[in-house]
Amino acid sequence: MRASLVVPTLNEALSVGHVIRTFRASAEAANQRFFFRNPIDWEILVVDGPSTDGTAEAAQREGARVISEPRRGYGRAYKTGFAAATGEVIATADGDASYPVEEIPWFVLNLLEHRLDFLTGDRLSYLDPKAMTTEHRIGNWGLNFALRAFFHSALQGAPARVLRDSQSGMWIFRREILDRLRLTQDGMAFSEELKIEVLRHGLRFDEVPIHYSERWGAPKLSSWRDGAGNMMFLVQKRFEVSRERRRGYAAAALDRAEGAAR
Repeated sequence: MRASLVVPTLNEALSVGHVIRTFRASAEAANQRFFFRNPIDWEILVVDGPSTDGTAEAAQREGARVISEPRRGYGRAYKTGFAAATGEVIATADGDASYPVEEIPWFVLNLLEHRLDFLTGDRLSYLDPKAMTTEHRIGNWGLNFALRAFFHSALQGAPARVLRDSQSGMWIFRREILDRLRLTQDGMAFSEELKIEVLRHGLRFDEVPIHYSERWGAPKLSSWRDGAGNMMFLVQKRFEVSRERRRGYAAAALDRAEGAAR
């Protein structure tokens, strides 16, 4: 089986090599232990923004395929990476060493054995206090609360009917589902948009706790600015879903009326 690891980067030369080496060692161990009958052929795609610190070169030295994406945006980088990925299964992680990439092969095993479509990591259950600022934790709480309130019906298909971490950036999913999702966001809201779309379409979904660590290097996330943007997206998405639902009801009523007339 072919699989792809997609890693967006921006000035992460200090950490990207560590991320790639850690993942590759784990993938090789999993192939020998769990996938020995059908080893997974992994490709590593690094989608590099306009880095100025040699991130692309550091990734290439570790054998990654580097795609340059001059357009800024977290979601934009992932959409570029997904379009270039050749794997039947796609996994994601940041280039700052905050996500446990060594666990990805076992999450793929979970996805396959339980016949899931999409698996996302929950950073909050095992959160290292150093990994998030207080502002970041408050922002995550507010966004999680809003998503649960706005998309309560969609969450009926989630384990325990709840999404614990709407902002997590570690996902493992079947590539084929991308054709069914409407992904419009180029910024940080891409993470919550992806999960909302998966749940709205009734895809087989699970959320697993992960160990999220303190990032290497200076943080790039603005808790208040990015949080406000994500909250605005949730409000807009909720109105969009309501409009779609009303149009669906109207179309169904028209079909019933035309059927009765015939």
